Amino acid sequence: MSFALGHRALQAGYRLAAFDQIGSTNAEALERARAGERGPIWFVTTQQTAGRGRRQRAWIAPRGNLAATILEVLDVAPAVAATIGFAAGLAEATALDQVSIEAALRLGPGRPTYALKWPNDVLAGGKKLVGIGLEAEPVGERLAVVVGIGTNVVAAPEGLPTPAVSLAELGVQVSAEELFVALSDAWVEFRGIWDNGRGFAEIRRLWLERAAGLGEKVAINTGNATVEGVFDTIDDSGCLIVRTADGRRVPVAAGEVFFGAAASVGAT
Repeated sequence: MSFALGHRALQAGYRLAAFDQIGSTNAEALERARAGERGPIWFVTTQQTAGRGRRQRAWIAPRGNLAATILEVLDVAPAVAATIGFAAGLAEATALDQVSIEAALRLGPGRPTYALKWPNDVLAGGKKLVGIGLEAEPVGERLAVVVGIGTNVVAAPEGLPTPAVSLAELGVQVSAEELFVALSDAWVEFRGIWDNGRGFAEIRRLWLERAAGLGEKVAINTGNATVEGVFDTIDDSGCLIVRTADGRRVPVAAGEVFFGAAASVGAT
């Protein structure tokens, strides 16, 4: 089966560049943007060999997993562009719900459910299923924004701060190509709601409905310090708000998040 866009994505004017194997779909998207590509266009593969996630961790998709990057060139400020990651999480979770229908019918109460972990992961049963990475750089007077979405379809990496899982392990038998069709259509929906940041209030509301760890103990390692407390909400700029033991509400813009019992470990 080859990659193809969903009907809604085609109707909305999205294009597709598919690769049998590539170093990094994000790097390819940025290189195309520097060369004049203005999108919107998806870059996809089932085998990525040199991708990078947060904190420059290797983001390698073995054959059968899905590495997909969307390039959008936008007339928005970088801080606004950063909030598109929440729309991406919602699009991915919606696509996963769609392709998991058969598994839900077969597995009953044991069916997988998907939660969104701040800032950009999708979890299943508390384990990392999807990583989402954003990059942006100016092109002329606009901003080239690439959103890379890596899904563990057939295999999950080891040695991550958060244990990982694959769709295959969850009992969801689907191909990367089938998942991408659903993702490309779901992206059109949530990209439309986000509307260059104007619809972030609605994206925020929908994201919080799926948020992992909301109201739970949390520790966030920002690289320079650790913030501990309770995950209260996300604010209108996408920062995670931590309610500390002394009642302060501390905004965190970026960091490694640990929930529940793992919060004590992550804080060390």
